[in-house]
Parts: sequence; structure tokens; C-alpha cells
Amino acid sequence: MFFPEGQVRVHLYGRPTDMRKSFDGLYALTRHELGQNPTSGHLFVFINRRATQMRVLYWDRTGFCVWAKRLEEGRFLSDWNKVATREMDWTGLKLLLEGIEAKRHKKRYRTAVNALETRMESGSTGIM
Repeated sequence: MFFPEGQVRVHLYGRPTDMRKSFDGLYALTRHELGQNPTSGHLFVFINRRATQMRVLYWDRTGFCVWAKRLEEGRFLSDWNKVATREMDWTGLKLLLEGIEAKRHKKRYRTAVNALETRMESGSTGIM
């Protein structure tokens, strides 16, 4: 799978999928459950109940391709209750393939402008 990083749209199906499904079964899930056009060129990601297997369905201009990965250790997801059907970017898929769940975090730092505004609002100038 070699795709330009910014141009690929990735759709994650947020429910466990039977990994016995192949082209036709994944096509049907994409069309009916995700409500997407499987021939759009987007990537459609499906994960099994134990979160140890993943399949990606995509159209490459001449036909459908199914890419599969099975983990020998670990899981792609830690908890199905936290997973929802969603669109993510190529980087999110790469993280998921490595077993890293992307979450929203607060910034670990503040820019100089934001820090100055915070000090001024609290009445502290930082000058001694």
C-alpha cells in the first residue's frame, strides 16, 4: 500500500467484523453500514472482535484489494466501547497498525503569546 499521505481518506468501521468476510462481504459492509461508495478510492478498515486482525478494503482503479494484518501479540484496540465508526487520516491508520491508539491530549506547552495572555489575565506581569 503506497499512498500519498495527505490525499487518502480512511474510514474505520466501529464494530467488530467477521474476518471470514472477503471482497464481497466487506464491499457490502462499506456500502450499507458505512454508507460509502467502495469504488471511491478511500480505505475502509475493519477489525475483528479480539482486535488481533485487521482488513483494509480499497479500490485501485482496476479492482478491489484486500490488505490483511494479524498480530501475533497485542491488540489493535484496547476497548471496543471506546471505538466509533469514523473517518481518520493516513497517520491515524499508521498509528493503529502499530497498535497505538490516538487520543486527544492537551498541549504539553504553551506558546509565548498564550503564556503572556494568561499572566496578564491573572494580574501577574512576571516582572520583578
